[in-house]
Amino acid sequence: MTTNLKKILLITILLSISAFTILMFTKVIPYLSFEPAINFLSTKTDRVLQKTIFQWSFYIHIISSWFVMLAGIIQFIPFVLKNFPIIHHTSGKIYVLLVLFLAAPSGFVLAVYANGGLSTKVGFTLQCIVWWFVTFIAWQEIRNRNWLLHTQSMIRSYAITLAAMSLRVLSYVMIHNFGTKPIETYLTVTWLSWVGNLFIAEIFIRYGLAQYLLKNK
Repeated sequence: MTTNLKKILLITILLSISAFTILMFTKVIPYLSFEPAINFLSTKTDRVLQKTIFQWSFYIHIISSWFVMLAGIIQFIPFVLKNFPIIHHTSGKIYVLLVLFLAAPSGFVLAVYANGGLSTKVGFTLQCIVWWFVTFIAWQEIRNRNWLLHTQSMIRSYAITLAAMSLRVLSYVMIHNFGTKPIETYLTVTWLSWVGNLFIAEIFIRYGLAQYLLKNK
């Protein structure tokens, strides 16, 4: 893959993620009214909604995950990497801390209460566990000054962060293009959204995305 093609592909991906991040902000805002049963929360039983651990985990997860998505974008902008390393370093620290201490742990709790039965509970649980570990590895590698391994791990971590985007896109495509039933769609995208993202991340890594980003530091 040529350098120009990598640049165009990266810009296209970052613009798409930026647009989705803005869209997600509009989705998060209604929840800040703390109404007990709006949008996604309306799918939960009263028993679940009344659990304090679920309430805390839900609001921590949706808020921290949005900031994780935003901080993650900054990690992959070549202009920032080259000209504003302090912004890259600061946003990277914010990203890691939010994932390790807020977003992934709260997501793990929410996975316990996931709709769809055992398959979705296991799928979301594994997603949070893998998300936490690859982010932890990225943090360890940067402390050890292993720049390439750090960048590769961050690509994997952010790929899982973007499972929220893939889940929604895949759900739309499956329902409107393939006519799948809601439960079939949900069971499929629970796994495909993050496993598929990791597969794509490995392709990008294989074709030198990490090396390309490091050249722009």
